Amino acid sequence: MSKQQNQYNIGLDKTPANYVPLSPLSFLARSAAVYPDHVSTVYEGRSFTWRETHERCKRFASWLAGKGIGVGDTVAAMLPNIAAMNEVHFAVPMTGAVLNALNIRLDAPSIAFQLDHGGAKIILVDPEFSGVITDALAQMTGPKPFVIDVDDAAFKGGKRIGEIEYEAAVAQGDPNFAVIPPGDEWDAIALSYTSGTTGNPKGVVTHHRGAYLNAVSNILAGNLGQHPVYLWTLPMFHCNGWCFPWTIAAAAGINVCLRKVEPTRIFELIRTHGVTHMCGAPIVYNTLINAPDAPKGDAARRVVGLIAGAAPPVAVLEGAESIGIKLTHVYGLTEVYGPASVCAEQPGWDELPPAERARMKRRQGVPYPLEEDVTVIDPQTMLEVPRDGETIGEVMFRGNIVMKGYLRNEKATKEAFEGGWFHTGDLGVLDEHGYVIIKDRSKDIIISGGENISSVEVEDILYKHPAVLFAAVVAKPDPKWGEVPCAFVELKDGASASEAEIIAFCRSHMSGFKTPKAVVFGPIPKTSTGKIQKFLLRNEVGSVKAISA
Repeated sequence: MSKQQNQYNIGLDKTPANYVPLSPLSFLARSAAVYPDHVSTVYEGRSFTWRETHERCKRFASWLAGKGIGVGDTVAAMLPNIAAMNEVHFAVPMTGAVLNALNIRLDAPSIAFQLDHGGAKIILVDPEFSGVITDALAQMTGPKPFVIDVDDAAFKGGKRIGEIEYEAAVAQGDPNFAVIPPGDEWDAIALSYTSGTTGNPKGVVTHHRGAYLNAVSNILAGNLGQHPVYLWTLPMFHCNGWCFPWTIAAAAGINVCLRKVEPTRIFELIRTHGVTHMCGAPIVYNTLINAPDAPKGDAARRVVGLIAGAAPPVAVLEGAESIGIKLTHVYGLTEVYGPASVCAEQPGWDELPPAERARMKRRQGVPYPLEEDVTVIDPQTMLEVPRDGETIGEVMFRGNIVMKGYLRNEKATKEAFEGGWFHTGDLGVLDEHGYVIIKDRSKDIIISGGENISSVEVEDILYKHPAVLFAAVVAKPDPKWGEVPCAFVELKDGASASEAEIIAFCRSHMSGFKTPKAVVFGPIPKTSTGKIQKFLLRNEVGSVKAISA
């Protein structure tokens, strides 16, 4: 449809002088120009300035272009949180290509599928993952990508499987490479795969505009300000590190890289580099809280942490404060670039009693500053549910921080955007203030005797037990009630608890029909980003014997 002509658009056109497609590549160029000598990255005794990082990215982009990489091509990366992983978030799109950051915990068949599906022409590989990548390449059905080794002095082991090492490729590149800006800000910048529990994962395609806007939203929602010192506890492969590679460039901050989440090392880096911000799943913060050498009280440095998940347990929010970390809850999915909503803090929350403050801060909240909307909608009527804290609907997003769609999957894309909203599959309610509160994933709601039981609600009670380190609740088939809650519990080191004790504890804090009818003790399976793999627990729950209700 052609736009209606009026005095405000006749002869007032987009030109190179008044319009440039939004792209996070501009953040790197600006920080290199304005803060050339400010440190950009530190890792294992080595550091770079923003001028150096900009030059290294252009050199590698030049090398990629020399290998024929350009608009519409895919470059994959199987790397931990090291400097090179940060750099490829700029170098790859500088050529017009798309970055596919692979989950480093995946098995060979999953990697092979993604490399085939995304059509990766090049893959960067850390030696730690050379074995699984070798297997994945052997299992591919299509053309195999050119392999680049990325050596890391901090890792001992593995072997080179590539045709060139990353630093050699950087050295061969042209520092004056002419960056190829997106012809359209809607052009793809990254390909990320959903962690599907059944079948093949879907390829989420994100664009320059969304990456730009979410990077800036991170600064606003996380109160990063200028020159934050950001600790990479969140995997950069996970939704492109929630867009934080681009965020830290926009804020001219410091990337403190971290190969592996180890509490002692994290506390050391916080002290050494004056870390101001970090991100992670509840499991990361829970691990830090329960670390024997966790600094407490005045000994703890004040850090702002973003935490994402369905609903962080109150015990985690309270415990983080005890070790100096003030948490802000954010929520999102791969399809919305990571977090795209935030539990925006209101004046007076800091004066609330700890338990009440934590209850307020665990909501999924409101749209990110540059996201258009997030709310809870009845998927049948496509109308917003009442703000009563009780009426359950599906959490949905719309706005510029939403994916382009799923790669080569028109059916799934159409279903995801039905009715003009992105359907998350999460079930939630709206409170009186319009804040979203997630009750469960649609598949995680337990229907017992016709009553809905939120597994998140039961898990929150379990986390209050002093012996519980991690907890997960899934539905167990029951001949009388249809389904009953079954709890999986991982105890803290040196702690003990019995099934009867755990069930009695829950019963003292909630309605009897909501309490677990069985408790299984032992390690709980988790993804590399800290999400508990409930689908594995559902496979196990059939053999668990329940006590009488």
